[in-house]
Amino acid sequence: MLLKAAVMGVVEGLTEFLPISSTGHLILAGALLGFDDDKAKVFDIAIQTGAILAVIIVYWQKISSTMRALPRSADAQRFALNVFIAFVPAVILGLLFGKAIKANLFTPEVVATTFILGGFVILWAERRQAHVIRIGEVEEMRWQDALKVGLVQCLAMIPGTSRSGATIIGGMLLGMSRKAATDFSFYLAIPTLIGAGAYSLYKDRALLSLADAPMFVVGLVFSFLSAWVCVRWLLKFISTNSFEVFAWYRIVFGLVVLGTSYSGLVTWAA
Repeated sequence: MLLKAAVMGVVEGLTEFLPISSTGHLILAGALLGFDDDKAKVFDIAIQTGAILAVIIVYWQKISSTMRALPRSADAQRFALNVFIAFVPAVILGLLFGKAIKANLFTPEVVATTFILGGFVILWAERRQAHVIRIGEVEEMRWQDALKVGLVQCLAMIPGTSRSGATIIGGMLLGMSRKAATDFSFYLAIPTLIGAGAYSLYKDRALLSLADAPMFVVGLVFSFLSAWVCVRWLLKFISTNSFEVFAWYRIVFGLVVLGTSYSGLVTWAA
C-alpha cells in the first residue's frame, strides 16, 4: 500500500500544476493500481497539500513580502483581494455541485473527452496569445480579471479539465501573458487546494483511521518532492516555450484512454 501511495504522490505532484489534469491522471492511475475505493478518493484530494507546499516554497519571497506589506500597501492589498475573489466561485459551486459531479461525471469517457477538448482549447489560446496581451504581470490585474479567472477555474470540477489548465489558459484568453497567467494560477492554487483537502478530510473523516497515517505521509512527501521539481521546471519552460506540447499530449492521451476504456483495458470504480 505504501508503494501505491508513493506512486500516487508522484503522479499528483507531476500533474497538479501542468495543464494536463491531475484528477484525470490520479483516477486512471488509481484504477490501474487497484487503488480506487472511497478512501483512495479522500487520499487523492488530501495529498494535494503536499503539492501546494512546494508552490509556497517556490513563491515564498513573494508570499512573505505580500503578507508583511498588507497593512500598509495598496498593491499588496489588491493582490490579496484578487486571490480571494478568484477563490470564492470554486467554494460556492463546489459546495453546490461537487457531490453531483463526482456521482455522474467521473467516467473514463468524460475524462478522455475533456482531455481532448482541452488540448484543442490550448492550441487555440496559443495561436491568439500574441495579439491580446494586456496584463503582463500579476500586479496589473483588476478585480474583474480575478473574478473571471475564478469562474474559469470552476470548469476544473469536471474531471480531466485540469485546474491549472483552466486558470492558465483561461487567463491567457482573458488577456494575460503566459507568465502572469501561470503565476496567478499558482497563487490561486494555495487556498483552493488547501481548502479542498481540509474539507475532504473533515467530511470523510469516518473513512479514516490512525493506521492510514503512514500512507498519507508517504503520499504527501512524494507529492511535495515531485511538485517542487515540476514547478521549478515549468517556470523555466514557459520562459521560452508555449503550452502546445501539453495540448498534443492531452489529445493523444485522451484518444488512448477512449480506446482502452472501450476495449475494456481500463476499468472504472465510480
